[in-house]
Amino acid sequence: MKKNKQTKKGYRLFLILISLLLNALLYNLFLLPLKLVTGGTNGLATITHYLYNINPSHMVMLVSLSLIIIGYMYLGKEKTAGTLIACFLYPVFLELTSNIGNYIKIDTSDTLLLVLFSGVLSGIANGLMYKSGYSNGGFPIISQILYEKYKISIAKTNLVINIIIVLLGAVFFGWTNALYAMIFLYINSIIMDKVLLGISKNKAFYIITTKENEIKQYIIEVLNHTVTTFNVKGGFLSNKRRVLLAVVPTREYYKLTEGIKKIDSEAFFVVTDAYQVEGAK
Repeated sequence: MKKNKQTKKGYRLFLILISLLLNALLYNLFLLPLKLVTGGTNGLATITHYLYNINPSHMVMLVSLSLIIIGYMYLGKEKTAGTLIACFLYPVFLELTSNIGNYIKIDTSDTLLLVLFSGVLSGIANGLMYKSGYSNGGFPIISQILYEKYKISIAKTNLVINIIIVLLGAVFFGWTNALYAMIFLYINSIIMDKVLLGISKNKAFYIITTKENEIKQYIIEVLNHTVTTFNVKGGFLSNKRRVLLAVVPTREYYKLTEGIKKIDSEAFFVVTDAYQVEGAK
């Protein structure tokens, strides 16, 4: 059991190291040369590098250490411990990979392609980081402090901080760069969710219909899948209804959708992604 815990810890450390290294490579290969200010300490480091010629790794280290100290003062040792690895290693990786552009030549003429590509890789790196259970530290520490002290939403605070930094980038490097940064952040968030949750291979259908038996028969006999039924009560009229729940492979999504419409054109149904399906075979 002890060996299993050590293996899991080693795996988590491996994930955080890979994610930090990948983020450092992306920053030095794409974000810094393109002057993409995507929020966080990276964005701030990009601005200060071009305005005052400050080494990005030094700036990231300075800001991260300052935030770690503030976090320790307001949140305590336990809640800031998880950010220490990223705080110290990420600036080191930034410095070690700072000359990577001399060895890997990137044509920056097609900015959109580079933004899309780097957004995908960044999403993978950040997804691996969150999977590791560690934190990348930085400005989210401020968000956590505001949540602990004033119950202000962490997500909203993170969004506001990143928007401010992106807008600063727009002021110094132009609004076109800011639009590219927004595309990067959007792609990053989508891919990060996919890494954390996985790609949905199934769809869950919640169906309310007056032709319950016919739809059940279609799902069971035609599609060869099981159906679960349960009672619900409407929130407005408090009418009692029955809901059919069926989980089908994504490739059969349109078959079931069209089947429901043919059997009962007035049926109400909701479809969601099902990331994990076990049992009921």
